[in-house]
Amino acid sequence: MTQLQSSVRDVDVDLGRLFASLRRDWRRILGVAIAASLVALLFAMVATPSYRAETRLLIETRESVFTRPQGDRDDTAPVLDEEGVTSQVEIITSTDILKQVAKKLDLASRPEFDSAGQITLLDRLLILAGVKSNPDAVPAEERVLTAFRDHLTVYRVERSRVIVIEFTSEDPVLAAEVPNAIADAYLAVSREAKSESTSAATEWLEPEIKALTERVKEAEAKVAAFRAESDLPLGQNNAAIATQQLSELASELSRVRANRAAAEGTAAAVRDALKRGGPFDTFPDVQSSGLMQRLMERRVELSTQIADLSTTLLNNHPRIRALRTQLADLDRQIAAEGRKVLEAQVQAAQTAQKRENEIVAELNRQKVEAARVSEKEVELRALERDAAAQRALLESYLARYREAASRRDGNYLPADARIFSRAVVPLEPYFPKVVPIVGAAFVGSLLLMSIATLMMELFSGRAMHAAPRDGFEPVEEITMPHPAANAEERRAGLWEEPEITQDGIGLTVAQAARRLIARGVSRAMFVSPEGDQGAASAVLVARSASDAGLRVLLIDLTENGAASAPMLDGVPLAGITNLLAAEAKFVDVIHADRYSGCHVIPSGTADPVRAMRAIERLPIIADTLGAAYDLLVIECGPVGPENIRRLVTEGTEVFLSVVEPNEDVRKNLRTLEEAGFGDVAVVHPEGIRPDPVPDLSAA
Repeated sequence: MTQLQSSVRDVDVDLGRLFASLRRDWRRILGVAIAASLVALLFAMVATPSYRAETRLLIETRESVFTRPQGDRDDTAPVLDEEGVTSQVEIITSTDILKQVAKKLDLASRPEFDSAGQITLLDRLLILAGVKSNPDAVPAEERVLTAFRDHLTVYRVERSRVIVIEFTSEDPVLAAEVPNAIADAYLAVSREAKSESTSAATEWLEPEIKALTERVKEAEAKVAAFRAESDLPLGQNNAAIATQQLSELASELSRVRANRAAAEGTAAAVRDALKRGGPFDTFPDVQSSGLMQRLMERRVELSTQIADLSTTLLNNHPRIRALRTQLADLDRQIAAEGRKVLEAQVQAAQTAQKRENEIVAELNRQKVEAARVSEKEVELRALERDAAAQRALLESYLARYREAASRRDGNYLPADARIFSRAVVPLEPYFPKVVPIVGAAFVGSLLLMSIATLMMELFSGRAMHAAPRDGFEPVEEITMPHPAANAEERRAGLWEEPEITQDGIGLTVAQAARRLIARGVSRAMFVSPEGDQGAASAVLVARSASDAGLRVLLIDLTENGAASAPMLDGVPLAGITNLLAAEAKFVDVIHADRYSGCHVIPSGTADPVRAMRAIERLPIIADTLGAAYDLLVIECGPVGPENIRRLVTEGTEVFLSVVEPNEDVRKNLRTLEEAGFGDVAVVHPEGIRPDPVPDLSAA
């Protein structure tokens, strides 16, 4: 049963009473924990011990700088990347390696790996029921491999190239032997894979080298034959003689042209000097002539003597005249010698011109020959490149073949991994650990029993209490039926509707709320013919129904907001007029009552005239809100039956809220009854009246 109060009250959890249940039931909690610990201890004592050992592999290259193949000289690159190391884990757990180890250690003879012959009666019943598969239907080798994989764990250590091989077994010796055997088998498989790769390489290289040798011979023979047929004699630097001669002729032509130009220039200068009677001692050819040098020296001497004698003798002196005669004769000799130099330079220029013409003719002939030779050289170079490429490939194949053959014959094929930590026989089992198991069972059972005790205390309701809200004191407390009682239960006779008493003026607030809950009413219409004073009944009924556990919404349709104002402390908020005027949404107009769990839609702040234009939307709004709440309380104020008819639907109760019963109230009641609202109840907000009015009763 739920307690309904006329005042607003919350339900709180009494923590002291809740945790007091732990003190009350500590013996039961401790007893269950001790029992669970004993069961765990018994399990740990009878459980078959399991031992675990591990072997660790490091993936790294085993080649050194002296043994690494010639084509692989990168010492800094890792052997395998992260994906490559993970692939090695899959190789270690491959079926071939596991079969090899299982056969080597004869795991099929151990019951731990093949329990087909140890089927218990319970196992046979489960097999017959189809719950468990029959191990005899599986081949023995598959059963061993399945059990082998269940006991084996292989993983890569994160951010490293270390692979860990773990194995668990009931036999500590076997627990150490298996990971070591798997590691040895993996290394053997890796070496065998390298051996197969090397053998395949040598087998492939042998015929390739033989065929390539023949191709090299053919290419070199083509080069020699072409050189002989094309008449391409070679000179220095392996170049054709025609090309070298062409270069030499070009150099000689340049030199001859320079000599001719020099001779012509000298001849022109000598010719000009002869015409002007100028000196000849500045010309290189004159300076190189011995006769011209002596003549020039003699002339200087005569000029000096004439100058000396002229200081003491007159010009007509016989001595001076003789010297002048000798000087004139000497000048004629120098001029004659200059003409000889001129003739020599002219002759040299003519000779150079002839030589130039001969060289140009020879150069033109060599150009034609060089063009022919160049065409042949292009073909020759192509043949030489082909022969060189074939030769280089042959040398490369020969080097690789010799390396592979030497590694194969020397049996030097190291695996790219090494065992740096072998498994040793474990001295203590890793399972079961008695102390951790018993401790975990004790702590876990204590925790679970404590939680179960607290939940039982909480669900029983013994740890719950009602707390009055601030500013409200209980006025009346009555026993109300649980809201789960519905019309179907009443019709079936499973729920008896409590008797509703009258005091001469109608129902009290508590009785009205009990009536709504008992009948499963979804909408309550309150008409207050006396105005704002009568709106208190709708507020109190809504709060009482909300305290009973229903989801209640009060809609204030009064003109002045008489019903919603005390619920919202008189604060003007958006309400039903804003919703009708399309100025707000549902979430904007629904507000919480400040003093209860009830929700309220106030009259609103929009223009009433504009809101009345959309009054046809009011029934739709009420139906929409009724789908979200258990009870819709609508305070209509002093209105007539025609104004509330549109909001009255099936499951609606109509109440007449009365403050001072009088003749006007009786008239309003008769009007509602005559309008078809026969089941109209009169509600007084205080619930008592010392002077009852005759003929005024609840419907």
